[in-house]
Amino acid sequence: MRRLPTLSALLPALVLAATALVALPSAALDVKPVTVARGLQNPWGLAFLPDGRMLVTERPGRMRIVERDGTLGAPLAGLPPVVASGQGGLLDVAVDPQFADNRLVYWSYSEPATDGNGNSTAVARGRLDGNRLADVQVIFRQQPKVASSHHFGSRLVFAPDGRLFVTLGDRFSRKDDAQTLDNHHGKVVRIEPDGKVPADNPFVGRAGALPEIWSYGHRNIQGAAIHPTTGALWTTEHGPQGGDELNLTEAGKNYGWPVITYGRNYGTGTRIGEGTERADVAAPLRHWVPTSIAPSGMAFVTSDRYPGWKGSVLIGALRAQALVRLSLDGHRVTGEERLLTNLNARIRDVRQGPDGWIYLLTDSPDGQIVRLER
Repeated sequence: MRRLPTLSALLPALVLAATALVALPSAALDVKPVTVARGLQNPWGLAFLPDGRMLVTERPGRMRIVERDGTLGAPLAGLPPVVASGQGGLLDVAVDPQFADNRLVYWSYSEPATDGNGNSTAVARGRLDGNRLADVQVIFRQQPKVASSHHFGSRLVFAPDGRLFVTLGDRFSRKDDAQTLDNHHGKVVRIEPDGKVPADNPFVGRAGALPEIWSYGHRNIQGAAIHPTTGALWTTEHGPQGGDELNLTEAGKNYGWPVITYGRNYGTGTRIGEGTERADVAAPLRHWVPTSIAPSGMAFVTSDRYPGWKGSVLIGALRAQALVRLSLDGHRVTGEERLLTNLNARIRDVRQGPDGWIYLLTDSPDGQIVRLER
């Protein structure tokens, strides 16, 4: 009698088949990258001002205004001290929804402890006044601070109701903290624009839980965007060796890290945690195995400039050095396309500009702002 193959023998083929179901062919569109600005040192975050100019952060600790013609302004004055080490530095930037009235700009960064013992992700805001940020206030500090140069997060996204989402890494050495609610490691937090806690946050009033927390069980989220139709928060996070995730990030939910994950230990490839799914853990909408793409900034396409792309989500990939386009049917990923693979650049951020074009940041010592044209 012929022996049937065991489940363990079938597993690689099953994984390959599942991946193939997602990696469907999609309508090709001839696009080309056009350099808008260059000479930026490891640019990290990009935001548009109402007049079409751009704010861009550089990880060593500078924020600049970039004119519409690509001219780089001098670094803005007024930023607080930044720990620019490892993955830390000046990170994301966001413009207040009411900027025309209040001129407020928000940014995330790695903040040193006052006693010099450790650091953590913080969020500050200030009023843009010419070439400086005035009336600067720190509105959020990740707790506790630890001595680490890894996994700071961090994206800033304003929800339709005006609340601010902040994505936070697990700090690498503190990954187990992602499963407990008494700290901000491996969490998404939701705050008011002034840093106060919204009364309807999911863990408000729970003993032992920090009230800012929106969701938990994350590793290192470096991509976040609001769905243009539903208003829901979508995020991308880095797995270790494989296991990168795209998530619909909802209030109060556990996303598993480091107990439930598709990722593997670096080098050895051994299993992490208990497995890949559990009833009380939210499953990713898409995950990447066995090789990480290292997802970073992301944006939904609402523009008519790219026929066939409307409703897609675009994700910058650092390790894969590509722009990943996922076609969607509701929450279901129906296809994947990798673009700009010949650009040979780590794509750090992705934004749709007010002109409808897609803009990218390339992460290098001579980083660029790139516009994706047809």
